[in-house]
Amino acid sequence: MRKNWKTKLIHPDAHAPEGFRSLSTPTYRGSTVLFSDAAAVEDTWDQYAVGYTYGLYGTPTTLELGARVCELEKGFRTFITPGGQGAIALINLAFLKAGDHILVPESIYTPNRKFAVELLRRFGVEVTFYQPTIGAGIQSLFRSNTRLVWCESPGSITMEVQDVPAIADAAHKIEATVVLDNTWSAGIYFDAFAHGVDITMQALTKYVGGHSDLLLGSVTVRDEAGYKRLGSTHQLVGCAASPDDCSLALRGMKTLAVRLKAIEASGLELARWLAERPEIELVLHPALPSCAGHELWKRDFTGSAGLFSIVFQRRFTKQQVLAFVDSLELFKIGYSWAGVTSLAVAYDFHSTPNRPDYGARIVRLNTGLEDGDDLKADLAHALEAMKR
Repeated sequence: MRKNWKTKLIHPDAHAPEGFRSLSTPTYRGSTVLFSDAAAVEDTWDQYAVGYTYGLYGTPTTLELGARVCELEKGFRTFITPGGQGAIALINLAFLKAGDHILVPESIYTPNRKFAVELLRRFGVEVTFYQPTIGAGIQSLFRSNTRLVWCESPGSITMEVQDVPAIADAAHKIEATVVLDNTWSAGIYFDAFAHGVDITMQALTKYVGGHSDLLLGSVTVRDEAGYKRLGSTHQLVGCAASPDDCSLALRGMKTLAVRLKAIEASGLELARWLAERPEIELVLHPALPSCAGHELWKRDFTGSAGLFSIVFQRRFTKQQVLAFVDSLELFKIGYSWAGVTSLAVAYDFHSTPNRPDYGARIVRLNTGLEDGDDLKADLAHALEAMKR
């Protein structure tokens, strides 16, 4: 067929030679997927079963990332979402309906709490918050309609380590599904499925991405039943992840081991150093005895991450704590964590019910990849500045 040059812009006869092989997974972008013939056209989300049907359900780049996350977490299948909050929403929407009851720890990630309070309750889901250290005692909170039990270990900001196996054992006796936010361990340091969890999620924005330049989440399931339930919901809510962000995450995974090792060592060094400072009342790092659930961390985890919190002595005011954060130079002020840059954020628990009595004396620190002695010097300078 002879083609006009304008048609050739869309249907070219010229192509690059085949056979190029790279160490990097290609970035496949696309919405439309071409079928071999008219009879093959099918709008099915499970591309593992029927092949590629539509870009919304994932390109090879997206599915490659999902497969690699799933391999590390030892699950059945993994879905990639546009962010960690997207993963949280997908799980709740897939497993809950009006009239169900959900249990959520008080130490849960704040946007997860807001989703439960402001969205799930609006759609007729009953929500109960529980103390993260409750362990097997959670059975006293079960109702006949309890369907989902959320865990986050360690918890956000206050870092309580949960007895996940005990919670999972109790929940399974009433056939409730157990979900874990496993972001802190990067899906590496805590083997969720071996400890009884049914579904895990991560904000891949954090350690997998590793450089504070992408937004992605993941949901990994234990079995095919969970995979099918999540898949049908994933198709309908349309939470497609960017192949470009997935490509960055795949690159980040290649350096994940060395970054985790360096950040773990630096974070522990800083936490132990801060524990000796007279200005500090508590260091909330799961690898230190001062953190709630430390013995559980020793039992269940194989390592620690670089995110932890410090609680100042009661004599320090909110203004002094803010001055400490403002005086830091290497620790930048900003949300998220697990990138190469150290971060610090101050919190005020005065208006937060059922959390530890830390008031406005708590600061969360993220350890990056800067030199450890430089980070100590930065913290020491800020500690002196807050007292002036």
